[in-house]
Amino acid sequence: MGMGMGAPGDAARRGSSHASGSGSGSASASGGPSSGTQATTGTGHKIAFDPQDLETRDEELEQPLLTLMEEIILLGIKDKSGLLSFWNDNISYTLRGCIVMELALRGRIAVIRDPNRRRFPLADRYIEVVDDRMTGEVLLDEALKMMKVSERMSIGSWVDLMSGETWNVMKIGYQLKQVRERLAKGLVDKGVLRTEKKNFLLFDMATHPVADPTMKEEVLRRVLNLLASRTAAVHSSSTYPETVKYRTIRAVCMVCAAYAANVLENALVHLSYDAREQGFTKCDELLQEFSQWPFGRVTTGPVVVGQSHTTANSDATAGANLAEITRLAKNEASQGNELHLEIVAGVVSILARMDSLL
Repeated sequence: MGMGMGAPGDAARRGSSHASGSGSGSASASGGPSSGTQATTGTGHKIAFDPQDLETRDEELEQPLLTLMEEIILLGIKDKSGLLSFWNDNISYTLRGCIVMELALRGRIAVIRDPNRRRFPLADRYIEVVDDRMTGEVLLDEALKMMKVSERMSIGSWVDLMSGETWNVMKIGYQLKQVRERLAKGLVDKGVLRTEKKNFLLFDMATHPVADPTMKEEVLRRVLNLLASRTAAVHSSSTYPETVKYRTIRAVCMVCAAYAANVLENALVHLSYDAREQGFTKCDELLQEFSQWPFGRVTTGPVVVGQSHTTANSDATAGANLAEITRLAKNEASQGNELHLEIVAGVVSILARMDSLL
């Protein structure tokens, strides 16, 4: 569902490439519309294009194919039946938190720059829209429009309001409706899921079984890479290339959101009991490390006396792996905008205390 490139932009790139290849092309904005630019091809023809098309293309290269919300839906949905658990109350609230994180990671919203903000918990810090360009993702654009025209509110307030968790009837309109179904339909459009009709006694219900298992397998591989692997590097793929911005931070956000949404177990189900428990423990530690800003520093705990060498080595490896993940995330954060990433830390801090909120 990413924003497609318009024909003028494609023509401009073809023209620019032809011009540079022949050595006789030049770009000029004279005589063109105020919002566009003209490129002169090798044959002397002038083609108008919008520079924003090129900016959009650059941004698309920095984004993965799937959003955080879609990855959580994909982890929660059953491959063959295409259904999410009816008893999962956490996933709806978590998806709203993912919307806020996704907008922050895309540079659309930021914490208001105020020196006094550090006196308040991360979830209570106010956010504002700093880039109102549409993302091409329907839910993200709907939330962005609301934030732009609304009064400024805190990170926690936005997650609550979009989830419908409010007693204020004047703000009930902020609730995002049918988020799960809309995300599933978005995955159908991307070829990841397909739509089927199933009869449940008195009514028909649309279900969305997995159509392209390779996409889900890639998400599962990324989860296992962070929680059950000795390496901390996030492997690249066709859906998650090296060009993705905040690669490690995004992966950590996805794993933490999956844990809060009670769908992480689906990714760890094939591991042994001990490996599964270590995965949950490591995810809990990630929640603690990334629910503070700047992202926290990991210190490996002492080895317990009487502990077997195998267990001790396993704990040491897990601690080193966790420290490396945090180091990579800090490196990405140092090259980004802290006002955007404070929002990410604020949402993670909310996810870390989900059980007490719901």
